[in-house]
Amino acid sequence: MNNSLENEDLRVFAMAARKASFAAAAAELGMSPAYVSKRIGILEDTLGVKLFHRTTRRVTITEDGERIYARAQAILDNLDQLFDEVAQQRSTPRGQLRISSSFGFGRNVVAPAIVKLQQHYPDLQVRFEVFDRLVDIVAEGFDLDIRVGDDIAPDLIARKLMANHRVLCASPDYIARRGAPKSLQDLASHNCLAIKERDLPFGIWRLRGPAGDETVKVTGTLSTNHGEIALQWAMEGAGIVLRSLWDAQPHIDAGRLVQLLPDYRQDANVWAVYPQRLGSSAKVRVCVEFLEQYLGSPAL
Repeated sequence: MNNSLENEDLRVFAMAARKASFAAAAAELGMSPAYVSKRIGILEDTLGVKLFHRTTRRVTITEDGERIYARAQAILDNLDQLFDEVAQQRSTPRGQLRISSSFGFGRNVVAPAIVKLQQHYPDLQVRFEVFDRLVDIVAEGFDLDIRVGDDIAPDLIARKLMANHRVLCASPDYIARRGAPKSLQDLASHNCLAIKERDLPFGIWRLRGPAGDETVKVTGTLSTNHGEIALQWAMEGAGIVLRSLWDAQPHIDAGRLVQLLPDYRQDANVWAVYPQRLGSSAKVRVCVEFLEQYLGSPAL
């Protein structure tokens, strides 16, 4: 048994275990699948155990692999914490930071903020990905998720970055043709633009009004998994949309949209969400503080 253990091999193994695929791990790490397979083979020789069952179609982690994965992740976390402590002393966070967010908010708001963050801390290497689903940041190896919506698992750390809520709105043309709803129940007879977006239940709108929380089932001829598309449809007179104020307000101010039932809203604040194990990470702390200041600026 070779007693020389490479930290990079542990990182390759941990990524392959999370992805359950050498090819997916290679794509994530910017390596070739052959190189990933080679490094895992070397790690197996070093440890004297089989880490994965391999077939032509898939790889599955062994019982020994599960046990070693837990230890490897602890070692890698300790290394990251060591680098973070050194970075804190230098006041210059460095290393890779993996951030995720949703399509619309990520593209329009978070992406410009990340450019400013990296310019301010040039030793940071940021990898940013956007999704139309809720990300499991622990299982998928992200350091930070910038999330719109207040439903957050209790095993994660969440820090509020910006107040936000969703509002009902439609174009003046739609209102002229169909009339404006007078109550939440009236939405059932309107053409509503449903969005399947991350934490939003499809076709079910939960809003808070004068009588507290209420739920309405909506239907319509158009639906999408992309909020920006639904907002564009609304501006073209296709129906009523429930959309975040950060996105809808400029169009309301310009007269392209009209807010409906203004006594009703859906809370959807913006949060920085990260795993408990990264609670003391200098990279995460610096990023969260920067985003909190950036998103809270009056210019946004």
